[in-house]
Amino acid sequence: MALDAADKKGQNPKGALARQNALARIRAAQGVRPDVADWAALIREGNREALGQAITLTESHRTSDLELLDALLDALERDGGHTESLRIGITGVPGVGKSTFIEQFGGTLIEQGHRVAVLAIDPSSSRTGGSILGDKTRMEHLSQHAAAFVRPSPTGTSLGGVTRGTSEATILCEAAGYDRIIIETVGVGQSETSVRALTDAFILLMLPGGGDELQGIKRGIMEMADLLLVNKCDSGRETLAEETANQYRKALHLFPPNPGGHQVEVLTISALDAKGIEESCTALEGLQSKWMANGWLDQQRSEQRVDQFRQHVQHLVFIRRMEGGEVSEKWRKLMEELQNGTIQPFHAAREWMNERMDSNR
Repeated sequence: MALDAADKKGQNPKGALARQNALARIRAAQGVRPDVADWAALIREGNREALGQAITLTESHRTSDLELLDALLDALERDGGHTESLRIGITGVPGVGKSTFIEQFGGTLIEQGHRVAVLAIDPSSSRTGGSILGDKTRMEHLSQHAAAFVRPSPTGTSLGGVTRGTSEATILCEAAGYDRIIIETVGVGQSETSVRALTDAFILLMLPGGGDELQGIKRGIMEMADLLLVNKCDSGRETLAEETANQYRKALHLFPPNPGGHQVEVLTISALDAKGIEESCTALEGLQSKWMANGWLDQQRSEQRVDQFRQHVQHLVFIRRMEGGEVSEKWRKLMEELQNGTIQPFHAAREWMNERMDSNR
């Protein structure tokens, strides 16, 4: 199709119509939301549609949606707390097989009697803001299981491999009765640090072949790992996978003691052949038992709540300062000056913040 037939986001008219129809369906669903008490009750009953709509609130930047989310979370808290859960972050280099692993891993957890929720974070386009959200299709069997809930979410402008509302989405899933919450990050390599502040256990997936991989993943993300899995130990790569695992075991000995008081295990697995999946589940269960006994699980979550509070304050302050015609006019003026190169970004940011703080005194 000719370029001049494309819409403003670079897509053809059929794509624009599809987006409009999808937006209409979303707005229609929002228009029939139940009141907060009924909504909370539906989530407690495990209603997937109610849970999905609630998670949509966590992805919103609208003040009205955030107020509704706050009321919903409060109602769920008053109803009697949340399911005792283990929050598991999973990341790895691109192409390592995260979705395939989660499909097998989640299925094994379900066989052991758990209910599994997967929050799969998909990278957003910096040009259009859109996301493919294809993780659900890659977890076809798991997403259809009655004891599983798979929800892909776009990163938006958030960094660190997760979304701004991932923490609240986790709480909502626990309220719905899911006791194993898996957060799959976007998998961009070294910036998957935010997921560590949202989860109890952090799994790092790697490919066979140490050398460049060991150098490329860098120390920062390896220090955060609680369990390191070398995937794709199949198709003649078994020996290479074992050699890679040994390299990682040696490297981990050079790191300072883990604050959770545990030794990081390195296992070889094949998500494709379901090899090593049960051993991975057993390793996580052992970590959970150890952390509950030494108090690290409670301490970690306590620290995480403080960290999330600070992040939410920053986000809400930004939203509040962006509201109102006066602020919008000031913002537009600064944008114009920035685009024209008549002001430096740091100075513009300080000018905007200082003016808003002065107006609130």
